[in-house]
Amino acid sequence: MIRKHSATLHGHRTSFSLEDAFWDELKLIAAARKLSIAALIAEIDDARPADSNLSSALRLYVLSWLKQQGTKA
Repeated sequence: MIRKHSATLHGHRTSFSLEDAFWDELKLIAAARKLSIAALIAEIDDARPADSNLSSALRLYVLSWLKQQGTKA
């Protein structure tokens, strides 16, 4: 199920929609990296291309992280 989430990034409130599976993985990634979920989202937001949306950037980050973890096994 897709759910709407909110975060404060650089002092501005923003919202994004993510499937539960992506949200769960983002929380696990943040914990593994010893970051708050807000800090991880801000990092991803800062790195995304200007013409992409935050929801897509978050999904692509999770995909990339999982692929990298798979190559380390």
